[in-house]
Amino acid sequence: MMRVSQLIIAAILGSIITLGAYSMLGFDTSTTSSDTPSQNSQVAQAPEPTPVTLTKMPVKTPTGKAIPVDFTAAAAKSMPAVVHIKSSAGRTTAQRRPQSRSNDPYDQFLREFFGDDFFSDPRNGRGQGGAPSSTGSGVIVTNDGFIVTNNHVIDEATEIEVTLYDKRTFPAKVIGTDPTTDLALIKIEGNDYPKLDLANSDNARVGEWVLAVGNPFNLASTVTAGIVSAKARSIDILKNKNAIESFIQTDAAVNPGNSGGALVNVAGELLGINTAIATPTGTYAGYSFAVPANIVSKVVEDLKEYGAVQRGYLGITIQSLDGNVAKSQGIGISQGVLIDSVIVNGAAYEAGLQSGDVIVEADGAPIVDNPSFLGQVARHRPGENIEVKVNREGQLRTYQVKLRNKLGTTNVLANRNKPSTATYEMPKLGVVLEDADPRVLRNQGIRGGVAVKDIKKGGIIDEATTMEEGFVITKVKDKTINSIEDLEEIIMRSQGGVMVEGFYPGDPNTYYYAFGA
Repeated sequence: MMRVSQLIIAAILGSIITLGAYSMLGFDTSTTSSDTPSQNSQVAQAPEPTPVTLTKMPVKTPTGKAIPVDFTAAAAKSMPAVVHIKSSAGRTTAQRRPQSRSNDPYDQFLREFFGDDFFSDPRNGRGQGGAPSSTGSGVIVTNDGFIVTNNHVIDEATEIEVTLYDKRTFPAKVIGTDPTTDLALIKIEGNDYPKLDLANSDNARVGEWVLAVGNPFNLASTVTAGIVSAKARSIDILKNKNAIESFIQTDAAVNPGNSGGALVNVAGELLGINTAIATPTGTYAGYSFAVPANIVSKVVEDLKEYGAVQRGYLGITIQSLDGNVAKSQGIGISQGVLIDSVIVNGAAYEAGLQSGDVIVEADGAPIVDNPSFLGQVARHRPGENIEVKVNREGQLRTYQVKLRNKLGTTNVLANRNKPSTATYEMPKLGVVLEDADPRVLRNQGIRGGVAVKDIKKGGIIDEATTMEEGFVITKVKDKTINSIEDLEEIIMRSQGGVMVEGFYPGDPNTYYYAFGA
């Protein structure tokens, strides 16, 4: 018993000494906790942490202005300016296009963007028996109702309905389209609409935060966030020989329905128009692509002023330079655009550029590959100069190139899809043309055509055909004619016989006229 008592006393003394030591060392013994409490036990709250003052880490814009990483202001500014677009055509898919025509570039584009299931879903108008329809997004860029969207959102539409952020709906008319950038300009009547100002997309930096604003899966006014993950990206999705692909790549989630919507920076400015996604399934899989605002601005200005995009051409064929090409060509640099050939008497030829030159700079901007170069050229019209710096056998040389149009002149080409009463004379055919009346086109169930306003006596059309005034030309040599520019380009390049297809307003028959060009 004595030994037991001694042990108990020793234990008590040890506990007292231990508690005293804990107290002297500053340990708090007033609370207890258990990693595995019983049902009847209470888990003590963890001690309150030492108060810390939290501040938002600012982001500086290229101009030096500090902006906090807070998306609420940018979202509030951009959402009212982003609209929902529903477009539909007047005829069924079977009437408009054979469904088995799998090589159609537009169908290929839709298949790449949405997946094969798109063509079997009757809700989209391309399934069996549906009326052609499409939904997407758009961005109001002026207070008087001009809206920029993707061309594929409104392609071949005869009716377009726009729903604003406040749920008001308006019919819209097409001002002009540009398949080479997949952009289109439409307009609703009225004033005082909320709009988005365009950013300088050259100042976008890889790694900066951006928002994608649109209507994915018909979920109105959806905002997602991500970063700019690359610039001047080409993904070979626009099936047009003159396509301009210099996309801003982002990891902000974009899905079907976002097409034509806004890519916005944290200042609430329009950085680009969301256009495509890289996907094996038809839905977002990690990357999306937007047309940069600087290209959007040029396209919008052209469509408003001319009804057609005025594209400048240098008259060269090019390829991106890399290490392998540089080695095979004996070139001492590995970035830039290599000029393969120069068209005789073209813009580049007249300026002094030569085959083998490597373009390293355009208008002061560094050129690393084809997309970055084409993006710079796309901002210019025929007749404007672009400053090009090339590396020729190790020596840097600078040239001023006066750009030309696709026909080799510096003139502005004929209006395209621009509603107006203006006429255009084509002396080669001996006719005066004008844009077809939109009401006539809607009644016919088509979107574009050129009306023959006057036939000059003694001209080709007068001498070789029985065509009458009022005839609407819809095809030439099996190529669809949506504008006077289309007709002019085909006729200018034609040699030999030409077959023209079209109709007379109020007459359900199709007429054909042949003549020598």
